[in-house]
Order: sequence, then C-alpha cells, then structure tokens
Amino acid sequence: KYGFVNHEGKVIIEPTYDYASVFSDGLAHVKTEGKRGFINNSGKFVVEPKYDKIRDFSEGLAAVKKEGLWGYIDKTGKLVIEHQFDYAYSFNSGLARIQQGEQLGFINKTGVIVIKPQFDAAYDFNEGVARVKQGDFKTGKWGYIDNTGKLALGYRFDDCFDFFEGLANVRIGSEQTGKWGFIDKEGNFVIEPMFDR
Repeated sequence: KYGFVNHEGKVIIEPTYDYASVFSDGLAHVKTEGKRGFINNSGKFVVEPKYDKIRDFSEGLAAVKKEGLWGYIDKTGKLVIEHQFDYAYSFNSGLARIQQGEQLGFINKTGVIVIKPQFDAAYDFNEGVARVKQGDFKTGKWGYIDNTGKLALGYRFDDCFDFFEGLANVRIGSEQTGKWGFIDKEGNFVIEPMFDR
C-alpha cells in the first residue's frame, strides 16, 4: 500500500492506497478499489476516486478518463471539459494534446479544438513550437508547428526532439544509418548531421 511521509520520515498519510503519485499543485492522485481520485496534503479527498485513469494537474486542470473517454476537471473536481476524447494529455503553454481516433490535435482550456486532430504523432509545445509527425512509425516525417497549427518547419526530419535554448536535435536518415545534428528555429543546421546519436 502507498502512503506519505514527511522529510523526517514520519508517516503523515497512512499507507492505504493501491497507488499514489507525488504531490503536484498541492494534490496527489491516488488509486483505491480500482478507481482514481485526488487527495490534499492532509489525506482528504478533494476529488473522489471515481475515474479509471487520471493525469496530474497542470495549469489548473487534470485529464480524467471515465467510461472509455477522457475529459478535464478543475481542482474542485468539477468537470470543465466533457469526456469526449480517446486520449488526453496535460496542459502545457495553454494547450493540451488530445487524440480522436488515430489522430492528435490540440485544445485550449475551454475545450475548443484549436488545432484539429490531423497528426499521427505529436508532443507538447516547447519554446513556442510542437513537434508533429505525418505518416507511419517507420517512414513518417517530423516537422514543427506553431500554436495556431501553422507548419513552422516542414516535414523533413526522420526523428527529432523538442527545442531547448533555441536548438533542436534532429535526425536525417533511418534509425540504423541516419545522422543527428542540431537546427535553429528557422530550420537551419547549426551543427550538421554527423552524429550516430
């Protein structure tokens, strides 16, 4: 069973849960009797355990799954975005990735789809852009979109990572023989692809 201790090792919330996450935004998600909810730091349920799956709070909202579909709740447990998505991720930079069928897109905090599901893979926004993929796992290409969904850097990378301090690590070529380099926000190579990883 899971519980919580303070910095001195003293039990502050008894180990009664089947699962417990770390505290995030003042709440921890816990699982009991097959359902998940959120407790505060005194162990009281703020959101009753009634969900099949949940993600931690981010930017004031948490994705929750019930009866096969995902929606979002606020910190009081109020459902603020109806259960309607096949999968839902945490909010980041005011947007959250959602999946409808096999495609991914992005919603805002009111649940409006601001970038329609059209990507075969997608990641969160970082430094103003998100990496997105068109095509299958092996042969698809990656590019980057801005927060309006406009393609900022075209689908030309065989793999890539998020931007960090203005640069992104990208691969040109197959996983076995391709080479990695670094691009800037305009898509120019600042370090040519020459590394195996």
